[in-house]
Amino acid sequence: MLDPSSSEEESDGIVEEESKEAMAPQSGSRISPSRTSESSGGLAPSSSRSSARPTSPSPSAASEEKEDLEKLHREEEERKKKLQLYVFVMRCIAYPFNAKQPTDMARRQQKITKQQLQQTKDRFQAFLNGDTQIVADEAFINAVQSYSEVFLKSDRVAKMVQSGGFSASDFREVFKRHIEKRVRSLPEIDGLSKETVLSSWMAKFDTIYRGDEDPRKAQQRMTASAASELILSKDQLYEMFQNILGIKKFEHQLLYQACQLDNLDEQAAQIRRELDGRLQMADQIARGGKFPKFVSKEMEAMYIEELKSSVNQLMANLESMPVSKGGEFKLQKLKRGHNTSIIDMGQEDENTLSKSDVVLSFTLEVVIMEVQGLKSLAPNRIVYCTMEVEGGEKLQTDQAEASKPTWGTQGDFTTTHPLPAVKVKLFTESTGVLALEDKELGRVVLHPTPNSPKQSELHKMTVTKACPDQDLKIKLAIRMDKPQNMKHCGYLWALGKNVWKRWKKRFFVLVQVSQYTFAMCSYREKKSEPQELLQLDGYTVDYSDPQPGLDGGRAFFNAVKEGDTVIFASDDEQDRILWVQAMYRATGQSHKPVPPTQVQKLNSKGGASAQMDAPISQFYADRAQKHGMDEFISANPCSFDHASLFEMVQRLTLDHRLNDTFCCLGWFSPGQVFVLDEYCARNGVRGCHRHLCYLRDLLERAESGAIIDPTLLHYSFAFCASHVHGNRPDGLSTVTVDEKDRFEDIKERLRVILENHIVNFRYCFPFGRPEGALKATLSLLERVLMKDIVTPVPPEEVKGVIRKCLEQAAQLNYQQIKDYAKIEGKKREMFEHPVFCLASQVMDLTIQNVGRLVTPAKKLEETIRLAELVIEVLQQNQEHHAEAFAWWTDLMVEHAENFLALYAIDMDAALEIQSPESWDSFPLFQLLNDFLRTDYHLCNGKFHKHLQDLYAPLVVRYVDLMESSIAQSIHKGFDRESWEPVNNGSGTSEDLFWKLDALQTFIRDLHWPEEEFAKHLESRIKLMSSNMIENCVKRTRMAFESKLAKSSKSTDFRISPALCTMFNVMVDAKDQSAKLCAMEMGQEKQFHSQIDELIEESVRDMIQLLVAKFVAILEGVLAKISRYDEGTLFSSFLSFTVKAASKYVDVPKPGMDVADGYVTFVRHSQDMLREKVNEEVYIERLFDQWYTATMNLLGTWLTERMDQQLHVYQLKILIRITKKKYRDFRLQGVLDSTLNSKMYDTVRNRLTVEEATASVREGGMQGISMKDSDEEDEED
Repeated sequence: MLDPSSSEEESDGIVEEESKEAMAPQSGSRISPSRTSESSGGLAPSSSRSSARPTSPSPSAASEEKEDLEKLHREEEERKKKLQLYVFVMRCIAYPFNAKQPTDMARRQQKITKQQLQQTKDRFQAFLNGDTQIVADEAFINAVQSYSEVFLKSDRVAKMVQSGGFSASDFREVFKRHIEKRVRSLPEIDGLSKETVLSSWMAKFDTIYRGDEDPRKAQQRMTASAASELILSKDQLYEMFQNILGIKKFEHQLLYQACQLDNLDEQAAQIRRELDGRLQMADQIARGGKFPKFVSKEMEAMYIEELKSSVNQLMANLESMPVSKGGEFKLQKLKRGHNTSIIDMGQEDENTLSKSDVVLSFTLEVVIMEVQGLKSLAPNRIVYCTMEVEGGEKLQTDQAEASKPTWGTQGDFTTTHPLPAVKVKLFTESTGVLALEDKELGRVVLHPTPNSPKQSELHKMTVTKACPDQDLKIKLAIRMDKPQNMKHCGYLWALGKNVWKRWKKRFFVLVQVSQYTFAMCSYREKKSEPQELLQLDGYTVDYSDPQPGLDGGRAFFNAVKEGDTVIFASDDEQDRILWVQAMYRATGQSHKPVPPTQVQKLNSKGGASAQMDAPISQFYADRAQKHGMDEFISANPCSFDHASLFEMVQRLTLDHRLNDTFCCLGWFSPGQVFVLDEYCARNGVRGCHRHLCYLRDLLERAESGAIIDPTLLHYSFAFCASHVHGNRPDGLSTVTVDEKDRFEDIKERLRVILENHIVNFRYCFPFGRPEGALKATLSLLERVLMKDIVTPVPPEEVKGVIRKCLEQAAQLNYQQIKDYAKIEGKKREMFEHPVFCLASQVMDLTIQNVGRLVTPAKKLEETIRLAELVIEVLQQNQEHHAEAFAWWTDLMVEHAENFLALYAIDMDAALEIQSPESWDSFPLFQLLNDFLRTDYHLCNGKFHKHLQDLYAPLVVRYVDLMESSIAQSIHKGFDRESWEPVNNGSGTSEDLFWKLDALQTFIRDLHWPEEEFAKHLESRIKLMSSNMIENCVKRTRMAFESKLAKSSKSTDFRISPALCTMFNVMVDAKDQSAKLCAMEMGQEKQFHSQIDELIEESVRDMIQLLVAKFVAILEGVLAKISRYDEGTLFSSFLSFTVKAASKYVDVPKPGMDVADGYVTFVRHSQDMLREKVNEEVYIERLFDQWYTATMNLLGTWLTERMDQQLHVYQLKILIRITKKKYRDFRLQGVLDSTLNSKMYDTVRNRLTVEEATASVREGGMQGISMKDSDEEDEED
């Protein structure tokens, strides 16, 4: 609360300085310093400008001057209106008795500004660039990247921020919703719940969003802002409405002091006068018949009753307020209480007071300081004092020595006597042995009043006979506090007809029994009940001239009532003014007493002593009159059109609210609601008028781009609708024609703007923000479409309106993203242009050649980009807006289909110009189909079926061409095949399998939605793969047989890498067939089984061919040594020749080169096959058959020579071959059961016998022995 003396000298100085410069624009008008440029938006008075102009201005200059004067006059009238309005608002704040600041309103968050949005973008970009210390995994980085691209950089978000509709919590909630799906799609991790991941991501988001800002400062700022949003003090409310109405600080100080806003008694009296004036106005309306125009004539009588009823309700509210003398600002409405100082009058019709109804309770503080003049007692004698209030308990001070009789002891007493008797006595302790009581030295009896001085004073004591000190004084202070219900007291002279019939000076107390009941009571000393009392109901108090014949009293005033007049007189002028002011507040009269002219002149022209005679309130009233404020203070509130005044203050308050730092969406703050509620109740503003004005203001702001909460619109609209249709939401049953007409107009405006919001739902409610606003908009539209408040609107009608809006929304949204794609494409073209540095030339080139530059490929690229945007829009609609349309899901599906239908036009046009030989459009199908097939409502919808019909022939043709192409590549490839190893096979086979796999992957990735066609495609691809692999296998087998037939049959034969590659082709074909030819559906599995059988048969044939080759090579070796068979001519000749030659030279051992050559061939073939062939099973099978076949050949060859003895050279070669073969195949992993076959045992036994025979006959085998080989085998 303002200090009455604050800025007094400073403001006076400002006023005087400004008043010298300011000039009146017209005669007769009084302009205060506040009418200068500061209050009129920077406009100086016109006279100051006109003084510099020529004395004979031109017509244009004269008209301009006239316009300036008119403008200044309008601004002056506007300023006066705001000042008057501020007076009314101040009184509502100073003494509220109808409303309170609501504490249950939703807390509003701080709004995001453009600068904060840019700062947020920069912080998130810094994180993505790695410029922060925040550690994050790839999944979180991807989520932030998507959030930054989709949300932060969205033009819809920028527009929403510009409108003041986004808060920091909105940014956080959008990110949280954005990551919830991502977190759910992450794989499960043991020991780490997805809730933990979500919390961790949100904590990192908060860290990024906050940046380098200290979180403690942000928390303190948020706490302070939240507190100011919840509750406001009186001074804060004053300051707020100073800003709203453009009131200067010194103007507020003048009005505050002159209106006595810190005096709650004055404010209560002002309310009583206002309510009485409203009752009189209701009677005038009833007598004069000046009613508003109602929808029904019968409502006129009801209107008067409503006016009186509302005033009576206000009176009841005021009556329920406690009687107080001031104190702290109470926001809540106080209930009727039971207090010893507040008397409940009971029934309202009991108007007569009795003496027992008036009860006062006083608190006295008696402080005894010291006693002076105590000289007769010895210094060490003990003295003390007692104090008592007549009829109460007695208290005693501490003991003190007579040399220093000081105490400072306080005694607290309570009494019901307005004129109590306070007795203070001084005692000394008796020294006599037989003394029973202490000795009294002196006493003093005082009669304090609440007006008595509060400081300590010396009082002469009445001494006893036993005290020789006659000049005994005591210093003490008595403080007597006013009870709350005592408004004024003091000594007056009084004379009346029914009471106080003798002109006599009495002690009077003005007592407030209740808010509407006051009594003037006279008291005697030591009495708690008044001697006489006068109930002030109906009396009018005013100043009067001195009455002749009445001796006593200097300043006269009277209280007049029909048939009764009571004359009062005080001893000084200031006391009279105080009494008149107190009684003026108590009577509730409309006439305001004005001090006599002589006193005013005395106060204004006299010296300082004269000024001191007037009360401080009169000083501030004179000061306000000096500055031109008296007309606003003394104005009768009942004579104003409060409907228009409230309309003005509500509009200005809304503007102030929308421009503050909170994301309010049109909702007032609790303090603003409190003031507006109080203003409406106190000044009789009709609720329907209030909400109609509110709706109009909100709609104007919404039409200009501000974000208004539809729930707020719904609340006010429902109130007005209930009122207009007679449902009495505020207890008023009367409806004016103006209210009805305005309601119908606002209803139509509201319907139009709601439909517009639904059409622009992506831009009015981006990303589902404000939360629940779209759903509330749909609900409000349904309410607006109702004919009355009872009959619900048919669902089909609502559905039809929403369907129409969504149809327009589809066109609007598609056009928006189409324009966005064009802008994006042009930017990309400019950056990719080779002469980008010449920006102007590039722009001209792009504009001139835009038609020529759009190639089919470019058009397809633009269509794919447009498809991405279409999918993004539909996904955002589903994620952020589908919940609001939960009751009209089918309409949202229609909206999506309409949206896609618009895209289908551009898509068809782009596909038509594509080359028949081009398959670049399939990514477009995959993109659209992958989205549509996962959407429950759009899967196999109109657009989806159109897409299938469009691409089904392309897919079939593509498969046909691929089949033909693969077949040709097989034919040409195997004709030119070099059989060089490539990966797992040859070049042709690898190319074949890659193409088949790519084709199947392509068909699989299409995810064709129609099941029958999808099965057909799969069946055809599997069958085609089976045929192609079969062809590959057959061609490989033929090539293997051909290449083997052309190879050497001697031991010079080597297994070539080409033969191994052919084996690998078979292996790869078997592996690929399991993937490319297998189907899970019933009989189609035959594709896989048939190709497997073919591969196995081909591999078996290839092994047989290779084994036959190995056998043929061994047959060639055996044919060579067959020349040494016993009994042949060549054998005898050869043996003789060797023996003869060996006598002279070292003849090489015949046949060992053959054995070594064969062993080398075997080992090389084994190593090559083991190294190059990829299938172990095939190698083992080959080695088994190879070993068995060659061993059988050896056994057969020996069996044929059973009756012949082997030549020593034959024996040596066979032993070497048998021994090495056994050992090598054993090392290659051939099983012992195969190695130690019966044939091997037969060969081994024959060779052992032959070895023994040869040893006897030839004298030794020169180190070659089956035994040796056995030992080597055992060692191996």
